[in-house]
Amino acid sequence: MKPKVVITHWVHPEVIEFLNQYYEVLPNLTRETLPREEIIRRTRDAEAIMVFMPDHIDADFLDACPKLKIIAAALKGYDNFDIDACTKHGVWFTIVQDLLTIPTAELTIGLLIALSRKILPGDRYIRSGEFRGWRPMFYGTGLNGSTVGIIGMGAVGRAIAKMLQGFDVKIFYCDPVVLSEEESEKLRVSHASFEYVIGNSEFVVPMVPLTPYTKHMLNDKTISKMKAGSFLVNVCRGSVVDEHAVVRALASGHLAGYAADVFEMEDWARADRPREIPKELIENTEQTVFTPHIGSAVDSIRREIAMQAARSIIQVLNGEIPDGAINNPQ
Repeated sequence: MKPKVVITHWVHPEVIEFLNQYYEVLPNLTRETLPREEIIRRTRDAEAIMVFMPDHIDADFLDACPKLKIIAAALKGYDNFDIDACTKHGVWFTIVQDLLTIPTAELTIGLLIALSRKILPGDRYIRSGEFRGWRPMFYGTGLNGSTVGIIGMGAVGRAIAKMLQGFDVKIFYCDPVVLSEEESEKLRVSHASFEYVIGNSEFVVPMVPLTPYTKHMLNDKTISKMKAGSFLVNVCRGSVVDEHAVVRALASGHLAGYAADVFEMEDWARADRPREIPKELIENTEQTVFTPHIGSAVDSIRREIAMQAARSIIQVLNGEIPDGAINNPQ
C-alpha cells in the first residue's frame, strides 16, 4: 500500500496531483478548519501531514498518530506546534522560510496606508449614499515624511523597510542583532532602543515571533510610551499585542488607530488564549482596519508554499533530510 499523506486545509489541486503520484493523499477539500478529533482520526495511520496556521500539534496528537515521520508546515511561524515533542517522537518538522516575506510586507504597507488615510471610513461613506462630492472630511495622516518604527529586523522587517523607501520616511528599528553598516545604509534604517523606537515613531510595526518574551510586548505600559496620535500595525502574531490595552488606548485617543492581520484568539501556544476578538475592537470601525490573516494570501505564493511543503514530505519519505527542517529527530 502507498504511504498515506494528510493535508489539513485546502490547497491548490496541483499540489494534490503532485503528491498523488506517490502516496495515498487525504486532502481537506473544504475551505474550513476540520475539528482536531477529525484530523487525528485521518492521521492515525498516516506517515506525513501537511499543516497550516489554525492547526495545533502537541504530544497527545503525536501519541495518537504513531506512524508519522514528517509534519510539513505550509507556513513560517510555528509557535502553535510543539517542536520538542516532534523531536522526541522522531518526527521531522519543516517550515517554508522565504515565500511569505514579500506578500506579508506588501500587506503591511497596505494596512499602514489604509489606516492612516481613513480609506475604509471613506469607502463606507461613499456606499452610504450620502456622498455629494468633495467635502473637507476624512483628513488623515500621511505616511510620506513620517517616522516608522519596526520592532524586529528579520526578513519581513527588512522587506518592509525596503518598500518604505519610496515614501521618504525615517525608519528606526530595534533588534538584538544589529545590521551591518552597509545594510543599514542600503535600507536607510537606524538602530535604536525599543523605548526610543516606540516613543519617536508615528507608525509602530512589531515584526517578531511569539515567545514568552514577546507576548504582550505592546501593552498598557509600552503603548502609553508611544507618541500621542500614533498608529500601531500588527501583522506578526496576535499575542504580541495586548488587544484590550489597544481598546483602552484607542478610547483615550492616545492611539490614533490600530490595524491587524493577526489576533490573539489564533495563538494556540497560549493555554489562556481568548476565544474571540474584543467586541470593542470589532465595533470600532473608525480607528481600525482588520484583515483575516491574509499576509501570504497571494494565489501564486500560496500554491508554491504548499508545493514546497509537499517536496519536504517526499524528501523524508524517501529517507532524505528535508529542506526547511527546524529539528533533527535522527
